Amino acid sequence: MNLFVVGSSNMDLVISLPRIPLAGETILGGKSSMIFGGKGANQAVAASRCGLQVGFITKLGKDIFGDNIKAHFNNEGLAGQFILTDEHEPTGIAQIFVSEQGENVIAVAPGANAQLTINDIIPFEPMLQQAKVILIQLEIPIETVSYVVNFASKNKIKVILNPAPARILDDELLNQVWLLTPNESEAGILAGIEVHDMESAEKAGEILLQKGIQNVIITLGENGCLLCNQQGSKHYPAFKLKAIDSTAAGDVFNGALAVAITNQLSWNMAIPFANAAAAISVTRYGAQTSIPYKVEVDNFLHSG
Repeated sequence: MNLFVVGSSNMDLVISLPRIPLAGETILGGKSSMIFGGKGANQAVAASRCGLQVGFITKLGKDIFGDNIKAHFNNEGLAGQFILTDEHEPTGIAQIFVSEQGENVIAVAPGANAQLTINDIIPFEPMLQQAKVILIQLEIPIETVSYVVNFASKNKIKVILNPAPARILDDELLNQVWLLTPNESEAGILAGIEVHDMESAEKAGEILLQKGIQNVIITLGENGCLLCNQQGSKHYPAFKLKAIDSTAAGDVFNGALAVAITNQLSWNMAIPFANAAAAISVTRYGAQTSIPYKVEVDNFLHSG
């Protein structure tokens, strides 16, 4: 297996309401839905749908949400041998309130995600050593993230770190990263400057490269993304489609990009492929419900 994703799985419990409730208030008349989510799972499903067999290492609870997610992963072609179960903690959930104005309030209970430990990773090391690319995020313990990044670096495996949710990371971790994929706010936190336009994004990229990272791609929403490495910086514009829901667009970008890099595509082919996958996803509602398949991405690129 050439691509592994290590990360979180959640069940998103979404309630759409006329407005966000105040403290102590009950609002009737909402519409509810259960959607498969979690940054790790979103990226793994995106990678799988983009045409590669993916090893996804994650941890679920021993409950109905965990059972439903396992069945979903099986349908998506994600091998069950890497889907771990915690005997004590429940499956991670995100409770999301969405107003008619598009505002949202999100509360996350990590559950089993917080129990994905280094000891869970060690048995998979012989298979991880065969990987060309490992993709990881920050919804699991930072000790586990650091261990996986260090393992990849020692074994000369390209590690992609999507530093989300945003947090400060130490330079010892960052200088082992082959590719860092922050958005503007995450890049600002890691670089210690405010990122609000192309010039400040380039400056943040330069600062991050000085920390020893080999490549940085700063995602800029509707403005596309900026690649920074020792060869310089290059802007890749986004595809202009009417967006109705940007949920998981960044995860789709990362999953598709990981596939393209695993397939050894050049930056000039890999980044537009990832941009196209993300662009298609924002025209659809939900997290994993919005993720396109490779044939859709290829057709979109060829039609343009």
